[in-house]
Amino acid sequence: MEGSKDQDPLTDSIIGAAIAVHRVLGPGLLESAYRRCLAYELEQRGMQSRQEVEVELRYRLLRVPGAYRLDLLVEERVVVELKCLAKVEDVHIAQVATYLRLSGCGTGLLINFRERKLVDGVRRVVV
Repeated sequence: MEGSKDQDPLTDSIIGAAIAVHRVLGPGLLESAYRRCLAYELEQRGMQSRQEVEVELRYRLLRVPGAYRLDLLVEERVVVELKCLAKVEDVHIAQVATYLRLSGCGTGLLINFRERKLVDGVRRVVV
């Protein structure tokens, strides 16, 4: 599920915006700071995004509104999950894949802002 053969111009643009934020702020801040700054950078680049988007969990006839929150939803089609971790684990990639299934989106980005070089902390996830 991780990665994709085809490059997506939208995800490339999101990654470029994240790199711009990381160049200014560097590693070591809270996820919430990166989220707000990345949303601002995306807006400056002409992309629409929403922060902390609630996603409903459905299990059989049970509906749990707001069970999860997406860090960012860009252009209503790319889920962006932000982390500030020493190491990204498989469970974090699985988290993004689950968010994709719950939201109905097909593409996600997991971006770990704790990396010295941000490109090393970017994972594309597709379902």
